[in-house]
Formats: sequence, structure tokens, C-alpha cells
Amino acid sequence: MDKEKFLGEFEQMLLLAILRLGENAYGSTVRQLLADSIERDVSIGALYTTLDRLEAKGLLQSRLGEATAERGGRAKKYFKVTAQGQDALKRSKQALTNLWQGLSIRESIHG
Repeated sequence: MDKEKFLGEFEQMLLLAILRLGENAYGSTVRQLLADSIERDVSIGALYTTLDRLEAKGLLQSRLGEATAERGGRAKKYFKVTAQGQDALKRSKQALTNLWQGLSIRESIHG
């Protein structure tokens, strides 16, 4: 493991959302999945900044789809998690599992 860093929480969420969406993973579907599944409203700017960073790290690949009239002639940018991205997710999950091992956290702070 040559100085590989662990993924941040938001990076993990984006990679997991893209894996879940499969062939249909592009900006607005990723945003919608995050809104629906974890009730997190993500700005387009934050989304694409993080997606670009993950792609630069080799954890994601992107491709442009066909230009569509409903998008004003612009093409959708589709994302796919690379093998390196899947490995990074597995490492992060294992690290968190190890840290959680044996811990017990109260269900509610207000209870």
C-alpha cells in the first residue's frame, strides 16, 4: 500500500452511488440517489469537483454520451468506478470496520 490515502466520507458516498447506478450514473442521477437514500442535497459544483478529483486519482472513468435536445445539445457525462476505485472502497470499509470493532455508541444523544 504505497502511501494510498483513505477515501473521505463524501468520496465513498459518490463511488457507492455510481456503483449502485451502473450504466445510468451521471451527475443528476448521482445527485438524486444521494438525496433519496441519505437525504443529502449536493450542489452540482461540489458533485463535479469531487467527481473530477476522483477521476484524476484513477478511481473513476468518465465518458460522454450522445448530445440530447432536452439538454440543449449537450452530452451527459457518465461515470464508472475503476478497479482501483473498488479497491479503495474496500480498504476504507475495512478500516472503518476495524475501528468500529467492539465499540458501542448510544442510539440517541437526546434519549
